[in-house]
Amino acid sequence: MYYVFDVAVVVVLILTLFYLYLITYGEGMLRNRPEAMQVASSTIITNAEGTEISRLHTQTKGYSEYAELNAMPDLLKMAFLATEDRRFYNHDGLDFIGLGRAIMQDILHMNLSQGGSSITQQLARNLYLNGDKTLSRKMNEISIAMALEKKYSKDEILEMYLNQIYMGRQEYGVKAAAWRYFGMKDMHQLKLWQIATLAGMPKGPSIYNPVDHPELSKQRRAVILGLMHEQGLITRKQMLQARGVDYTPPETVLNATTTPGLSEPAYVSAVDAVIQEASRLTGKSEAETQSAGWVIQTGLDEQAQLAMAETFADATRFPDDRQDEQVQASMVIIDQHNGEVKAMMGGRNPLKGGINRAIMDARQPGSSFKPIIAYGPALESGKFKPESILPDKRMQYGSYQPSNLGGRYSGSIAMSQALQKSINAPAVWLLHETGLKYAHQFAARLGIELGKEDLNLSIALGGVHQGVSPMKMAQAYTVFANHGKLNTAHLIRKITDSRGRTIYAHKSENKQVISSSTANAMTRMLQNVVSQGTGSRAQLGQHKVAGKTGTTQAAIPGVSREANRDLWFVGYTSNWTAAVWMGFDHTDAEHYMKSGSGVAAELFATVMRSATQ
Repeated sequence: MYYVFDVAVVVVLILTLFYLYLITYGEGMLRNRPEAMQVASSTIITNAEGTEISRLHTQTKGYSEYAELNAMPDLLKMAFLATEDRRFYNHDGLDFIGLGRAIMQDILHMNLSQGGSSITQQLARNLYLNGDKTLSRKMNEISIAMALEKKYSKDEILEMYLNQIYMGRQEYGVKAAAWRYFGMKDMHQLKLWQIATLAGMPKGPSIYNPVDHPELSKQRRAVILGLMHEQGLITRKQMLQARGVDYTPPETVLNATTTPGLSEPAYVSAVDAVIQEASRLTGKSEAETQSAGWVIQTGLDEQAQLAMAETFADATRFPDDRQDEQVQASMVIIDQHNGEVKAMMGGRNPLKGGINRAIMDARQPGSSFKPIIAYGPALESGKFKPESILPDKRMQYGSYQPSNLGGRYSGSIAMSQALQKSINAPAVWLLHETGLKYAHQFAARLGIELGKEDLNLSIALGGVHQGVSPMKMAQAYTVFANHGKLNTAHLIRKITDSRGRTIYAHKSENKQVISSSTANAMTRMLQNVVSQGTGSRAQLGQHKVAGKTGTTQAAIPGVSREANRDLWFVGYTSNWTAAVWMGFDHTDAEHYMKSGSGVAAELFATVMRSATQ
């Protein structure tokens, strides 16, 4: 008698503890891990034409696009309920009938193969737990499901479930899947066979998605259509018609890369730069930016970007490649009239999250810096004109004694001729006469801030301490191209949230930072550089090009003095300004540029010719 009583007390105690665990564990999880409930939706990036070029990974998952329940057709919701949890609106998180049936199957088969999980349980598992088939995980799942049912309405739970369910190929949620597999943005346009295909995927996303396994997907679709007919959701005729449709991938799938949603390879560097810019503009981290569900509109031009990518893929453009290492290159094209970046390549084989040489301040600009630091300030000072006669002789400035290439001096030369032939001595003399402080201020107005380490005359020849990026060089030259007006270089036109509200919109400054007379005189001189001087390989036929080459020597002991480290060309037409850099990532005795800056000028011409056809 006492033994039975003791057992009963123990059983009651165990059940009480079990019940307390069920009601406290789940509530604790919801309270302590609020980030699990945050809405994550992939940010979309478009080019200037409004074409989607990238759909970004969310913070912890793949690609997702959140949709409210009213954006989903009723038949889609009913198809998922018919398949996953037909009594969803009639239970409190646990479908005891389905659970009982699953337990019986587990007992018969002596394993835990049957889930019997309600939609709420599946949501709990997907948000907070893993897929382990253990008794403790099942208890935790039930507890969290109970807490979810207590805190949220049925519609809210169904909406969350349909937005986070895994649908194969790194797609999360029905909206992302509808776009990925059927090219449908508006889910109300989905046909019955497409709805049934989507509803069949959660059981096995990797084998039932129509891209990877169209036949298995079709078989699974038939099962779902049978369930929908059995529950009176569709007629027999509708069922048979939807069963017979063969899947044909839409253009959005046919054009997709091997990783769904990843931008076209041509846009990889630009997309990385867009994410960084969006993070800087909004104060959000890059991870938050990627899963904010925004639409980021850029000014990237498809024709220009593809032209740049195709040219960079042509190995004949890079004659100094070694067997063990490729020559690297980067390029930026900017519309000088508004500052929009039209195209960008950060390397010859850019990787997502990899080195973006187009925006790194890491390279010495050589003589391409002369217009920014020597000739531009001299013109702006009013003391010099393109026809001014400058000394071209060996001179010493304290401990610094620059020399001309080949040691040749003419005694005196007109400013425009000195720039055209890229002679060193006159450039250094001009900087000395104009003053380092004034020259620094001039460069800053063009967007290039120089440090105290650069308060020396060697910067006249591009000896910049930290180095500059092609982006900054191109932006500086846009001021010459735009009659002395600066528009800050940028990729992003506008950012809107998931509801279409504007978060950020760029406003072009078109700020007069140097005189138009200085800019126009510089343009005439730089046009001579291309038509008659060192930049002749940048010519574009009927389109006038203004620009400047730049070369820095490798200066490696035991290697020819003609070995180079950095090759540049920065130039512009009446529409666009571009900067090209070429070189090895690490220059040494085995890896240096044998070519001169003419190959950079030629790369500029090849890209610009294709980009503007």
